[in-house]
Amino acid sequence: MKLSYVATIAVATWSLGALSPVFADDSKSYTEGPVSEVTSIRTKPGMFDAYMKWMDTTGKQLREEEKKAGLIVDYAVYATRPRSPGDPDIYVVITYKNLAAMDGFEDRVEPITKKIWSTRDAANKAAVDRESLREILGSQIIRQLNLK
Repeated sequence: MKLSYVATIAVATWSLGALSPVFADDSKSYTEGPVSEVTSIRTKPGMFDAYMKWMDTTGKQLREEEKKAGLIVDYAVYATRPRSPGDPDIYVVITYKNLAAMDGFEDRVEPITKKIWSTRDAANKAAVDRESLREILGSQIIRQLNLK
């Protein structure tokens, strides 16, 4: 009986020793990566091609200028099949280096918008005109987590 008790203690001690590397590393298993803004868009009936034409011209020019200025890391446009009338048919994803890159973004992008539309009024009118092509259903911010 005494030998069984000693063997149990030895096995338990060995088991804890084998698990100690798992418990010893108390750091996070990931690092925070870039941040993306995902915007859900539903084009109005018959306006998908017209909206994509805008995205391929003015929209692309705007995003490329933002990339060149270092304001964004990248951007992408995704099509999806809506499951219901309230679902998006397009997702626009804009990636930033981090959350701090989004602070004061409107002020930093203003020189680019003036380059494209020349005045704030013209930019606002263009935004209103785009509403005839699509409806923004919402957007969310997601962060990439890089596993170590």
